[in-house]
Amino acid sequence: MKALVLAGGRGKRLNERTEEVNKCMLRLHGKPLIQYSLDNALAAGVEEIVVVVGYRAEDIINEFGISHRGTRIQYVIQAERRGLVHAMECARPAIGGADFMLFLADEILVQPRHEEMLRQFREQNLFVCCGVVRVADRALIRKTYALIGDERSQRIYRLVEKPRVPINDIMGTGNCIMRSGIYDYLERTPINPERGEKELPDLIQCAIDEGREVHYFDIGDGYININTPDDIESVEARYQTRLLSR
Repeated sequence: MKALVLAGGRGKRLNERTEEVNKCMLRLHGKPLIQYSLDNALAAGVEEIVVVVGYRAEDIINEFGISHRGTRIQYVIQAERRGLVHAMECARPAIGGADFMLFLADEILVQPRHEEMLRQFREQNLFVCCGVVRVADRALIRKTYALIGDERSQRIYRLVEKPRVPINDIMGTGNCIMRSGIYDYLERTPINPERGEKELPDLIQCAIDEGREVHYFDIGDGYININTPDDIESVEARYQTRLLSR
């Protein structure tokens, strides 16, 4: 099992904070944002980490080098910022046929449970397992993706990117576990006409439509996608660092 950490974006909404540093290297409780993903990956027991970098790639490479806490890091350059699915496509040679855990380096989870999600993925022989959180404010789901599924079995039937009207309190995150076979669905994934790029939920939906076992898992007690300076200040004020990684 490998970890695939996507860290190629700039983060324009963070204004001057990302003019001279990669967004994922901004500090939260004294640690770079990306380190929370790396630590969670190691806690789950991954054997290798693949990091997709782009804007100011040198910031991340110089900070972590070729390993993190003894686990090898391999870097992949995403020369053009064309979305998450394109970043996954860039990493395909580095993944090399392995199953992998997907992380978005600007996502922070409260009380993350990646190890437990990986256990479910293996025990149920799933094709994809999507990490989700429950939210009181359903408007937040419009920023990520929604899902329709069986609450008892946690099997997913439909994923919807940035829904206008979420129908439940389940919010999808970028924390997913995937079989290497997910790459077989890249070519048939449609391009989102509004964004001009392929979207992660649409990629996974292609597998669902073919009858693959895709389930969801409650990955944490809270979720924050770091997009603005207020997001960082809010997380630091509300949560101690020990609650944000394993």
